[in-house]
Amino acid sequence: MTHTVLIIDDEPSILATVAGVLSDEGYETVVAETGLAGLSLFEDRQPDVVFLDIWLPDRDGLELLDTLRATDPNVAVIMISGHGTVSTAVKAIRMGAYDYLEKPLSYTQLIESVEGALQYRASQAKNLKPPTEARRNRTEIERDLQPPPLLSIVKNGRKHQKTIKRSTVIYGLGLHSGTRTGMVMQPLPPNSGIHFLTLPAEKVIAANVSRVAETDYATTLSRDGENIRTVEHLLSALHAAGITNLLIKVHGEIPVLDGSALEFCKVIEEAGIEGQRVARKELVVDRPYQVGEGKKRLILEPYDGFAVSYQLRYPAPIGDQFFDFDLESFEHYRAEIAPARTFGFMRDLKMMSELGLGSGGRLDNFILVGEDNVINTELRFPDEFVRHKILDIIGDLYLLGFPIRGKVTAHFTGHRDNIEILRRILRENPSALAD
Repeated sequence: MTHTVLIIDDEPSILATVAGVLSDEGYETVVAETGLAGLSLFEDRQPDVVFLDIWLPDRDGLELLDTLRATDPNVAVIMISGHGTVSTAVKAIRMGAYDYLEKPLSYTQLIESVEGALQYRASQAKNLKPPTEARRNRTEIERDLQPPPLLSIVKNGRKHQKTIKRSTVIYGLGLHSGTRTGMVMQPLPPNSGIHFLTLPAEKVIAANVSRVAETDYATTLSRDGENIRTVEHLLSALHAAGITNLLIKVHGEIPVLDGSALEFCKVIEEAGIEGQRVARKELVVDRPYQVGEGKKRLILEPYDGFAVSYQLRYPAPIGDQFFDFDLESFEHYRAEIAPARTFGFMRDLKMMSELGLGSGGRLDNFILVGEDNVINTELRFPDEFVRHKILDIIGDLYLLGFPIRGKVTAHFTGHRDNIEILRRILRENPSALAD
């Protein structure tokens, strides 16, 4: 089946470039230089995907986006701009755009975005409901934004709750799905917690251990058949920044970006951190908890702060690595832990492919380790591997729903152990009423 792509832009060079690239890939393309001409072609040709410029000579691109979505709620619209702002991108995503691309456009961007848009359109068509039921209203969504249950060892902490000052948008590839994915982060009021909102189904999934479905190679949250994959890097940055209340709208998988948490830190800083003048809750570790025995074990014990020590051992070229990190500030985390990238081994690639994982792994978003050396990049730290393990722990443990006051000591553990220690805490501590 040949898919039709409509390109609406007032720059002839953009029209020619985008149409040429997509035509070479087998897509049928139609072009328009004005909003009126584009709307006419849209109604006549009923395209599967639309590339739409933000700025058009006869009308605002966002207004045209609204018109296209009203005409066909199933359409996948990719907004493009040469001088847009973060707020414009956020507004476009909120209004239902599938993606937002900055000019100049690259070949890879165009192909990945179209392929992702077609998958998005297919999922929309599969789940499309009658117009009166197509989108959940705000009240229904807010009812799902419930904070995590309090435990007997959750206390008022010494710091305030935080959110971000303004909404922001991020897009990139999913590490395991291999598809283009985008997400919008929006502020939430105090005592809300951190929640994901799946797109397009609009299912709210709390960032909570009770929603963890998978821990193979990454941490996946699930609810009623809807999944959010690879949440640990984003949650790690949020944990370090002290963000306690946030809504994250996302298409299926959190973007992997460069394989670390550094870009998430930058986005959080650009959006701004808002103190909320309400004491945050903390889980105060009052005795040791442990999972695993012998060489592979993870221990959480009392400590006045939050710290992680990790011992790692792999064959050469990684070898034995140890790092001790105290989360004393967001800046310290940003410098010492956030840049550490995820890694994988050549010997595991075939197995991951058979499991349908790692499809988004490119040479610029993870460290590829061969038998004798790192194949694709220069390390950011000599011990980057163990630092990334600490990054994952900081992210996974935030799924308790609260910051933790305690010290983690881990030996050769992974996502499964991180989640198991949280489940042990929940089993051994009864729920309590809020203060």
